[in-house]
Amino acid sequence: MNGNRKNVTRLRQIIDQDRATALKARESWHMFTIMAEFIESTERLSSIRPAVTIFGSARTKPEDAYYQQCVDVARRLSDVGFAVISGGGPGIMEAANKGAFDGASPSVGLNIELPHEQRSNPWQNITLTFRHFFARKVAFVKYADAYVVFPGGFGTMDEVSEVLTLMQTGKTRHIPVILVGTTFWSGLLEWIRVQMAGNGMISPSDLNLVQLIDEPAHIVDAIFAFYEAREIEPSEEERQRMLYL
Repeated sequence: MNGNRKNVTRLRQIIDQDRATALKARESWHMFTIMAEFIESTERLSSIRPAVTIFGSARTKPEDAYYQQCVDVARRLSDVGFAVISGGGPGIMEAANKGAFDGASPSVGLNIELPHEQRSNPWQNITLTFRHFFARKVAFVKYADAYVVFPGGFGTMDEVSEVLTLMQTGKTRHIPVILVGTTFWSGLLEWIRVQMAGNGMISPSDLNLVQLIDEPAHIVDAIFAFYEAREIEPSEEERQRMLYL
């Protein structure tokens, strides 16, 4: 093993001290901006429970059936007491905020600074803006009591995959994950069943982490049914676990 030791230059060993100092200052300041995003999201979102996070494509148009369906779902959730959290942008995010804004509970937008596609929609009672994807994704997970996922692209796949991974590995509590759009999601779920579960990459029971539901009223019913046998508030053990998301 000693014969394979590498000489890796440390920051303090950089000959150009001005460059080393600039690197340290930049990285240190960057850490403070990350901390600030976590602090602000904690202060603004800790009291909004119960809440449902809705994911979906930024490219879905208002005339699309999924957009209209999302407005319906978000309004129903808001009227029965759930704050609705979205990514704050256009498409499904806008539909989620629009439905919740017209309902009885808060509409929350967790916006992200992007070169394109992202623009803040006007239907938000609580608006936060993130520069870091990972801080935003923690907020999506940490303050949600259920996830409702409409059709989307890479971002939606990333978000739902992370949610399922966190639950599968015990890094967060099990809560409802509802996929909306049988036509859109069925092929993926079959591939997961045949390829992932069939080849032992996941346990067969992991397939139970998601539900496929299209009817807005049934989505709300499924969330209520999940919490009939348990408290919707996280337990102290679950709160401690989610500190390490």
